[in-house]
Amino acid sequence: MEVTVQLDPSQKLLELFGPADSHLRLLRRGLDVKITTRQSNLVIAGNAHDVNRTARIIDKMQKHLIKHGSLAQKNITAFLSQTDTDDLQQTSQPITVYSQKKLIEPSTKGQLKYVETMLANDLTFCIGPAGTGKTYLAVAVAVSMLKRKQIRRIVLARPAVEAGEKLGFLPGDVQAKVNPYLRPLFDALEDMMDFAQMRKFIELDIIEIIPLAFMRGRTLNEAVIICDEAQNTSSLQMLMVLTRLGHGSKMIITGDITQIDLQPGQNSGMVEAIEKLRRIKGIGVVELTRRDIVRHKLVQNIVRAYGKQKTPGRKKES
Repeated sequence: MEVTVQLDPSQKLLELFGPADSHLRLLRRGLDVKITTRQSNLVIAGNAHDVNRTARIIDKMQKHLIKHGSLAQKNITAFLSQTDTDDLQQTSQPITVYSQKKLIEPSTKGQLKYVETMLANDLTFCIGPAGTGKTYLAVAVAVSMLKRKQIRRIVLARPAVEAGEKLGFLPGDVQAKVNPYLRPLFDALEDMMDFAQMRKFIELDIIEIIPLAFMRGRTLNEAVIICDEAQNTSSLQMLMVLTRLGHGSKMIITGDITQIDLQPGQNSGMVEAIEKLRRIKGIGVVELTRRDIVRHKLVQNIVRAYGKQKTPGRKKES
Protein backbone atom coordinates (compact mmCIF):
# COMPACT_ATOMS: atom_id res chain seq x y z
CA MET A 1 0.00 0.00 0.00
CA GLU A 2 1.19 3.52 -0.78
CA VAL A 3 -0.15 6.79 0.63
CA THR A 4 0.86 10.39 -0.11
CA VAL A 5 0.72 12.82 2.80
CA GLN A 6 0.52 16.51 1.88
CA LEU A 7 2.55 18.62 4.30
CA ASP A 8 1.69 22.10 5.52
CA PRO A 9 3.71 24.39 3.20
CA SER A 10 4.11 26.97 5.98
CA GLN A 11 6.13 24.55 8.13
CA LYS A 12 9.91 24.27 8.10
CA LEU A 13 10.54 20.79 6.78
CA LEU A 14 13.93 20.58 8.51
CA GLU A 15 12.23 20.84 11.89
CA LEU A 16 9.54 18.34 10.87
CA PHE A 17 11.95 15.78 9.39
CA GLY A 18 14.62 16.30 12.07
CA PRO A 19 18.38 16.86 11.64
CA ALA A 20 19.55 14.70 8.72
CA ASP A 21 16.00 13.28 8.50
CA SER A 22 16.38 11.67 11.95
CA HIS A 23 12.63 11.85 12.68
CA LEU A 24 11.81 10.05 9.45
CA ARG A 25 14.43 7.39 10.21
CA LEU A 26 12.73 6.74 13.55
CA LEU A 27 9.42 6.21 11.76
CA ARG A 28 10.98 3.91 9.17
CA ARG A 29 12.61 1.72 11.82
CA GLY A 30 9.70 1.79 14.25
CA LEU A 31 6.96 0.99 11.74
CA ASP A 32 8.82 -0.88 8.99
CA VAL A 33 7.71 1.46 6.22
CA LYS A 34 9.43 3.27 3.36
CA ILE A 35 9.15 7.07 3.43
CA THR A 36 10.30 9.24 0.54
CA THR A 37 10.00 12.99 0.05
CA ARG A 38 8.54 14.58 -3.06
CA GLN A 39 8.67 18.37 -2.82
CA SER A 40 6.21 19.22 0.02
CA ASN A 41 4.75 15.70 0.17
CA LEU A 42 5.71 12.46 1.87
CA VAL A 43 5.08 9.10 0.20
CA ILE A 44 4.64 6.20 2.64
CA ALA A 45 4.77 2.58 1.44
CA GLY A 46 4.27 -0.68 3.36
CA ASN A 47 1.45 -2.81 4.72
CA ALA A 48 -1.87 -1.03 5.17
CA HIS A 49 -1.91 -0.94 8.99
CA ASP A 50 1.63 0.46 9.30
CA VAL A 51 1.11 2.98 6.48
CA ASN A 52 -2.08 4.34 8.06
CA ARG A 53 -0.47 4.55 11.48
CA THR A 54 2.56 6.36 10.02
CA ALA A 55 0.26 8.88 8.34
CA ARG A 56 -1.51 9.52 11.66
CA ILE A 57 1.81 10.04 13.46
CA ILE A 58 3.02 12.47 10.79
CA ASP A 59 -0.22 14.40 11.26
CA LYS A 60 0.48 14.50 15.01
CA MET A 61 4.03 15.69 14.30
CA GLN A 62 2.74 18.59 12.21
CA LYS A 63 0.19 19.60 14.85
CA HIS A 64 2.77 19.34 17.64
CA LEU A 65 5.14 21.57 15.68
CA ILE A 66 2.40 24.17 15.12
CA LYS A 67 1.33 24.06 18.75
CA HIS A 68 4.74 24.05 20.47
CA GLY A 69 7.09 25.51 17.85
CA SER A 70 9.52 22.59 18.15
CA LEU A 71 9.68 18.85 17.66
CA ALA A 72 12.18 16.51 19.34
CA GLN A 73 13.05 12.84 18.96
CA LYS A 74 11.42 12.11 22.32
CA ASN A 75 8.11 13.36 20.85
CA ILE A 76 8.41 10.92 17.94
CA THR A 77 9.24 8.10 20.37
CA ALA A 78 6.18 8.99 22.45
CA PHE A 79 3.93 8.93 19.37
CA LEU A 80 5.35 5.52 18.39
CA SER A 81 4.74 4.11 21.88
CA GLN A 82 1.03 4.93 21.79
CA THR A 83 -1.27 2.10 20.80
CA ASP A 84 -4.22 2.57 18.47
CA THR A 85 -6.60 2.62 21.45
CA ASP A 86 -4.51 5.33 23.11
CA ASP A 87 -4.58 7.50 20.01
CA LEU A 88 -6.52 10.62 20.98
CA GLN A 89 -6.62 11.74 17.36
CA GLN A 90 -9.12 9.02 16.48
CA THR A 91 -11.76 10.68 18.64
CA SER A 92 -10.53 14.24 19.08
CA GLN A 93 -10.66 17.09 16.60
CA PRO A 94 -8.45 20.16 17.09
CA ILE A 95 -10.18 23.20 18.55
CA THR A 96 -10.00 26.00 15.98
CA VAL A 97 -9.36 29.50 17.32
CA TYR A 98 -8.58 32.86 15.74
CA SER A 99 -4.81 32.31 15.70
CA GLN A 100 -3.83 30.87 12.31
CA LYS A 101 -0.65 29.35 13.78
CA LYS A 102 -2.23 27.48 16.67
CA LEU A 103 -4.19 24.28 16.92
CA ILE A 104 -5.52 23.49 20.38
CA GLU A 105 -6.32 19.92 21.30
CA PRO A 106 -6.48 17.82 24.45
CA SER A 107 -3.16 16.29 25.47
CA THR A 108 -4.45 13.63 27.88
CA LYS A 109 -7.45 11.33 28.20
CA GLY A 110 -8.74 13.48 31.06
CA GLN A 111 -8.56 16.62 28.94
CA LEU A 112 -10.29 14.81 26.07
CA LYS A 113 -13.15 13.84 28.39
CA TYR A 114 -13.31 17.47 29.59
CA VAL A 115 -13.65 18.86 26.05
CA GLU A 116 -16.26 16.26 25.12
CA THR A 117 -18.22 17.03 28.29
CA MET A 118 -18.20 20.79 27.60
CA LEU A 119 -19.48 20.24 24.08
CA ALA A 120 -22.18 17.79 25.17
CA ASN A 121 -23.62 19.71 28.14
CA ASP A 122 -25.01 23.20 28.80
CA LEU A 123 -23.40 23.27 32.26
CA THR A 124 -20.03 21.71 33.05
CA PHE A 125 -18.10 21.60 36.31
CA CYS A 126 -14.38 20.86 36.13
CA ILE A 127 -12.15 20.41 39.16
CA GLY A 128 -8.45 19.62 39.15
CA PRO A 129 -5.00 20.78 40.28
CA ALA A 130 -2.97 23.61 38.78
CA GLY A 131 -1.66 23.03 35.28
CA THR A 132 -4.35 20.65 34.01
CA GLY A 133 -5.75 23.11 31.47
CA LYS A 134 -9.10 23.75 33.18
CA THR A 135 -9.24 27.43 32.26
CA TYR A 136 -7.30 27.23 29.01
CA LEU A 137 -9.46 24.55 27.40
CA ALA A 138 -12.66 26.24 28.58
CA VAL A 139 -11.57 29.50 26.94
CA ALA A 140 -10.54 27.58 23.79
CA VAL A 141 -13.98 25.98 23.47
CA ALA A 142 -15.64 29.37 24.01
CA VAL A 143 -13.45 31.10 21.40
CA SER A 144 -14.04 28.26 18.93
CA MET A 145 -17.82 28.56 19.36
CA LEU A 146 -17.58 32.33 18.86
CA LYS A 147 -15.57 31.87 15.69
CA ARG A 148 -18.15 29.38 14.36
CA LYS A 149 -20.92 31.87 15.25
CA GLN A 150 -22.59 29.35 17.55
CA ILE A 151 -22.71 32.06 20.23
CA ARG A 152 -22.67 35.87 20.19
CA ARG A 153 -20.45 36.60 23.18
CA ILE A 154 -18.11 35.25 25.85
CA VAL A 155 -18.30 36.21 29.53
CA LEU A 156 -15.32 35.33 31.71
CA ALA A 157 -15.63 35.85 35.45
CA ARG A 158 -13.57 35.24 38.57
CA PRO A 159 -14.20 35.90 42.25
CA ALA A 160 -11.80 38.57 43.55
CA VAL A 161 -10.86 36.59 46.65
CA GLU A 162 -7.62 37.42 48.38
CA ALA A 163 -5.08 34.59 48.70
CA GLY A 164 -2.99 35.97 51.53
CA GLU A 165 -2.54 39.48 50.10
CA LYS A 166 -4.82 42.42 50.84
CA LEU A 167 -6.68 43.79 47.82
CA GLY A 168 -7.08 47.22 49.38
CA PHE A 169 -3.33 47.76 49.46
CA LEU A 170 -3.02 47.48 45.69
CA PRO A 171 -2.63 50.86 43.93
CA GLY A 172 -5.19 52.33 41.55
CA ASP A 173 -8.97 52.36 41.13
CA VAL A 174 -11.34 49.40 41.37
CA GLN A 175 -10.55 48.22 37.82
CA ALA A 176 -6.81 48.33 38.51
CA LYS A 177 -7.31 46.39 41.74
CA VAL A 178 -9.22 43.52 40.12
CA ASN A 179 -7.09 43.24 36.97
CA PRO A 180 -4.48 40.97 38.63
CA TYR A 181 -7.25 38.49 39.46
CA LEU A 182 -8.42 38.47 35.84
CA ARG A 183 -4.94 38.28 34.28
CA PRO A 184 -4.99 34.47 33.67
CA LEU A 185 -8.12 34.91 31.53
CA PHE A 186 -6.43 37.63 29.46
CA ASP A 187 -3.37 35.38 29.05
CA ALA A 188 -5.49 32.53 27.68
CA LEU A 189 -7.27 34.84 25.23
CA GLU A 190 -4.01 36.40 24.02
CA ASP A 191 -2.82 32.91 23.09
CA MET A 192 -5.83 32.42 20.79
CA MET A 193 -6.11 35.73 18.93
CA ASP A 194 -3.94 38.75 18.28
CA PHE A 195 -4.04 41.63 20.74
CA ALA A 196 -5.80 44.07 18.39
CA GLN A 197 -8.62 41.63 17.74
CA MET A 198 -9.00 40.81 21.43
CA ARG A 199 -9.14 44.52 22.30
CA LYS A 200 -11.76 45.12 19.61
CA PHE A 201 -13.93 42.28 20.92
CA ILE A 202 -13.63 43.61 24.47
CA GLU A 203 -14.53 47.15 23.38
CA LEU A 204 -17.63 45.80 21.58
CA ASP A 205 -18.59 43.67 24.63
CA ILE A 206 -18.32 40.55 22.50
CA ILE A 207 -15.83 39.39 25.12
CA GLU A 208 -16.38 40.53 28.71
CA ILE A 209 -13.88 39.80 31.49
CA ILE A 210 -15.32 40.79 34.85
CA PRO A 211 -15.22 40.17 38.59
CA LEU A 212 -17.93 37.77 39.69
CA ALA A 213 -19.94 40.43 41.51
CA PHE A 214 -20.60 42.24 38.20
CA MET A 215 -22.78 39.34 36.99
CA ARG A 216 -25.56 39.99 39.51
CA GLY A 217 -29.00 40.72 38.02
CA ARG A 218 -28.14 39.68 34.47
CA THR A 219 -29.43 36.99 32.09
CA LEU A 220 -26.85 35.91 29.54
CA ASN A 221 -28.26 34.54 26.28
CA GLU A 222 -26.31 32.99 23.38
CA ALA A 223 -23.08 33.12 25.34
CA VAL A 224 -20.41 30.95 26.86
CA ILE A 225 -20.03 31.90 30.51
CA ILE A 226 -16.87 30.74 32.27
CA CYS A 227 -16.56 31.07 36.04
CA ASP A 228 -12.92 30.45 36.93
CA GLU A 229 -11.46 29.82 40.41
CA ALA A 230 -14.99 28.88 41.47
CA GLN A 231 -13.76 27.03 44.54
CA ASN A 232 -13.63 30.51 46.10
CA THR A 233 -17.32 31.25 45.64
CA SER A 234 -19.75 31.18 48.53
CA SER A 235 -23.00 29.21 48.30
CA LEU A 236 -24.98 32.36 47.47
CA GLN A 237 -22.45 33.50 44.87
CA MET A 238 -22.55 30.13 43.12
CA LEU A 239 -26.35 30.17 43.03
CA MET A 240 -26.21 33.69 41.59
CA VAL A 241 -23.80 32.56 38.86
CA LEU A 242 -25.74 29.43 37.93
CA THR A 243 -28.99 31.37 37.53
CA ARG A 244 -27.41 33.73 34.95
CA LEU A 245 -27.64 30.98 32.30
CA GLY A 246 -29.87 32.12 29.42
CA HIS A 247 -31.20 30.64 26.18
CA GLY A 248 -28.62 29.22 23.79
CA SER A 249 -25.83 29.51 26.35
CA LYS A 250 -23.23 27.24 27.90
CA MET A 251 -21.68 27.64 31.33
CA ILE A 252 -18.34 26.20 32.45
CA ILE A 253 -17.38 26.28 36.14
CA THR A 254 -13.71 25.55 36.93
CA GLY A 255 -11.73 25.36 40.13
CA ASP A 256 -9.22 23.55 42.32
CA ILE A 257 -10.94 22.42 45.51
CA THR A 258 -7.56 21.85 47.21
CA GLN A 259 -6.88 25.60 47.08
CA ILE A 260 -9.85 27.24 48.77
CA ASP A 261 -9.09 30.76 50.03
CA LEU A 262 -12.41 31.46 51.74
CA GLN A 263 -12.59 32.42 55.40
CA PRO A 264 -12.28 29.50 57.86
CA GLY A 265 -15.64 27.80 58.33
CA GLN A 266 -17.06 29.14 55.06
CA ASN A 267 -18.13 26.38 52.65
CA SER A 268 -17.20 26.41 48.98
CA GLY A 269 -20.19 27.07 46.73
CA MET A 270 -18.59 24.99 43.98
CA VAL A 271 -18.25 21.88 46.16
CA GLU A 272 -21.85 22.26 47.32
CA ALA A 273 -23.15 22.77 43.76
CA ILE A 274 -21.42 19.65 42.45
CA GLU A 275 -22.91 17.57 45.27
CA LYS A 276 -26.42 18.90 44.60
CA LEU A 277 -26.42 18.97 40.78
CA ARG A 278 -24.18 16.24 39.42
CA ARG A 279 -27.06 13.81 38.73
CA ILE A 280 -29.13 16.28 36.72
CA LYS A 281 -29.30 15.59 32.98
CA GLY A 282 -27.48 18.24 30.95
CA ILE A 283 -24.92 18.89 33.70
CA GLY A 284 -21.47 17.35 33.35
CA VAL A 285 -18.81 16.94 36.03
CA VAL A 286 -15.16 16.27 35.16
CA GLU A 287 -12.36 15.68 37.64
CA LEU A 288 -8.84 16.12 36.28
CA THR A 289 -5.87 14.68 38.18
CA ARG A 290 -2.15 15.28 38.34
CA ARG A 291 -1.81 12.88 35.38
CA ASP A 292 -3.47 15.63 33.29
CA ILE A 293 -0.93 18.32 34.22
CA VAL A 294 0.62 19.72 31.04
CA ARG A 295 2.86 22.45 32.46
CA HIS A 296 6.54 21.95 33.25
CA LYS A 297 7.25 18.33 34.25
CA LEU A 298 8.18 19.50 37.77
CA VAL A 299 4.61 20.71 38.38
CA GLN A 300 3.34 17.11 38.64
CA ASN A 301 5.97 16.37 41.28
CA ILE A 302 5.15 19.57 43.17
CA VAL A 303 1.42 18.78 43.22
CA ARG A 304 2.16 15.22 44.33
CA ALA A 305 4.42 16.43 47.17
CA TYR A 306 1.86 18.91 48.46
CA GLY A 307 -0.87 16.28 48.13
CA LYS A 308 1.02 14.10 50.62
CA GLN A 309 1.43 16.94 53.11
CA LYS A 310 -0.63 16.45 56.26
CA THR A 311 -0.13 19.91 57.69
CA PRO A 312 -3.53 21.47 58.54
CA GLY A 313 -4.64 24.61 56.77
CA ARG A 314 -5.57 25.63 53.29
CA LYS A 315 -3.13 25.26 50.44
CA LYS A 316 -2.17 28.37 48.53
CA GLU A 317 -1.62 28.61 44.82
CA SER A 318 1.94 29.34 43.84
